Amino acid sequence: MTIYIDSAITHEIEYARKLGWVKGVTTNPTILARAGDPPEAALRRIAALGFNQVFYQLVSTSLENMILEANMARQILGGKLVIKVPPTREAFQFVVQQNQEIPCCITAIFSEAQAVVACEAGARYLALYVNRTTRLLGDGIGLVREISKLIPGYKTEILAASVKSPEEAVSALKAGAHHLALPYDVLLAMPEHPLSAQTIAEFQEKGVGLF
Repeated sequence: MTIYIDSAITHEIEYARKLGWVKGVTTNPTILARAGDPPEAALRRIAALGFNQVFYQLVSTSLENMILEANMARQILGGKLVIKVPPTREAFQFVVQQNQEIPCCITAIFSEAQAVVACEAGARYLALYVNRTTRLLGDGIGLVREISKLIPGYKTEILAASVKSPEEAVSALKAGAHHLALPYDVLLAMPEHPLSAQTIAEFQEKGVGLF
């Protein structure tokens, strides 16, 4: 299992790096827009922060331009790059052609049929929008569960994205997700629990130690 921070904000990524248990960065066009820098500058800044994987989502829509854009991203991120593409016919063609060169992630999957095609195309990851699926279709965790039944035998793994709480993150893993892409607030909430805070306060008030 790998936990990624879903952000392009410098201080958020720097803090995630310091935590030690966050292993990569996921982005999309909207997240990069929030960073405030031109995309190339934002990606170079993220690359310099030391993570082994950085997900970049193509905005090109034609196969020819997808290949050109992917090469531009690879010049910036090198071996850290994982390419995200939405589930379009052209994008699936891109994955078929490029998955031996660059790990690919099909993102914004909302159906089992899309997942089947992604696996056959050779995608390394499927990004399932858990919370958004729940809001729009009724059961994001159920979609993770059903797709997890389809992928044994493939090298494709499920990346749970659009996760809005620690509870939703854990439910996605229980349903069969392999990895988590978490926004900064959810990332910070993962280690916390009110009863843990209460117990720690009791230790501090009543206990003793060497320091």
